[in-house]
Amino acid sequence: MTVTVTQTDTGFTRSVVTEANGLYVVSSLPTGPYRLEAALQGFRTYVQTGIVLQVAATPTINVVLSVGNLQETITVEEAAPLVDVRSTGISEVVEQERILELPLQGRQVTDLIVLAGAAVQDVPNNKSMPGSIFTGVAGSLPFGVAYLLDGAMHNNPYDNLNMPLPFPDALQEFRVATSGLSADNGVHSGGTVNAVTKSGTNMLHGTLFEFLRDKRFNSKAVFAPIGPDGKRLDDGLKRNQPGGVLGGPILTDRLFFFGAYQGTFLRVTPPDATTIIPTPAMLAGDFTAFASPACNRGQQVTLRAPFVNNTIDPRLFSPAAMGVARQLPVTTDPCGNVRFSAPVHYDQNQIVAKIDFQQSGGHSMFGRYMMTLDEQLPAWPGSGNVLTTRPEDAAQNHRAHSLTIGDTRVFGSNVVNAVRVAWNRSRAHYNLEPFFGAETLGI
Repeated sequence: MTVTVTQTDTGFTRSVVTEANGLYVVSSLPTGPYRLEAALQGFRTYVQTGIVLQVAATPTINVVLSVGNLQETITVEEAAPLVDVRSTGISEVVEQERILELPLQGRQVTDLIVLAGAAVQDVPNNKSMPGSIFTGVAGSLPFGVAYLLDGAMHNNPYDNLNMPLPFPDALQEFRVATSGLSADNGVHSGGTVNAVTKSGTNMLHGTLFEFLRDKRFNSKAVFAPIGPDGKRLDDGLKRNQPGGVLGGPILTDRLFFFGAYQGTFLRVTPPDATTIIPTPAMLAGDFTAFASPACNRGQQVTLRAPFVNNTIDPRLFSPAAMGVARQLPVTTDPCGNVRFSAPVHYDQNQIVAKIDFQQSGGHSMFGRYMMTLDEQLPAWPGSGNVLTTRPEDAAQNHRAHSLTIGDTRVFGSNVVNAVRVAWNRSRAHYNLEPFFGAETLGI
């Protein structure tokens, strides 16, 4: 019996001949919708449509032929769900519909990994690449999870977490394997996240999108400071996320392209940071106002002996401490209260490009490149302000590149050679604004 499978989106076709006992295997197929046809002389042709092959799946499709003319066809359009009876592990596929339709804060597809169950997500440290997540699977540590993208390793060697994954519109689907991992899921013992990017098809298709968050759509914080106009200040939030995807044929049934872009641009000026700094009077040795009931919840504070009348001789102050105080802003508040903000100026750009080539039913190739650029400007460039020169407000410049080339060749009915060559590179730069040193303090 001859079994022919055809990917309906691209026209990709592969045929195999069953063994004497009727068994057949069609391996290393690309994901997507398929049509299966089985033909044997003296029997009616069997056709089954609506088959959707998911990532890392090995479903079993049993074919039953009826005696009749070969020109007669039995078409099955609604069959039982595909069942993978070859794998002993437990896994969950998050398909494209859920990736696109479920609400995602920030449109990070990695947040959907927890849908698989047995997965717990934590907050990564601030030195990880943007987009990296701390997700433990089945009790494993976060760095015990393997990430695959288009069949190639996609872990960051820096911290063994994931490299950035494509944004939702550029991702076909992904599978989370939580236990009973097969032999092809090595290197990491905790679990496997196997993702596949989209590809072009015989039809030109694309989407455009724009997601917007703005201060005008949000309510103001209940305890936000009040501005000169008597109204509470907003956080200045403005977040734009434009992008789009486009895919289609270069040569029908042979060569396809797919390209995608997403930009994320965030601007925030929160006015709610409060601290206390020395006032000019305090630096002159006069702590009268600072020790008054107005600055101490209605209680009078008195400095201990030998200081009298809440005053200190400025000559007793450490020169180094006075040097630090000179780096602080000047406040007119008698209690030394000062409000300041650390503005956020963050940009991310992600590009995905993919080419698929089908030389024949037994030989296919693809190349995929993805680049993620993250840039955050310093909160107050050139200010020299101690309050705003913090590690979390440092300028950040991150680059993540991922290149994968794949080649799949079929040699007969039971030999398949699938090769994946990947090149991943990440770079993370944290640049603090120029700061004062010991020589400035006279040390």
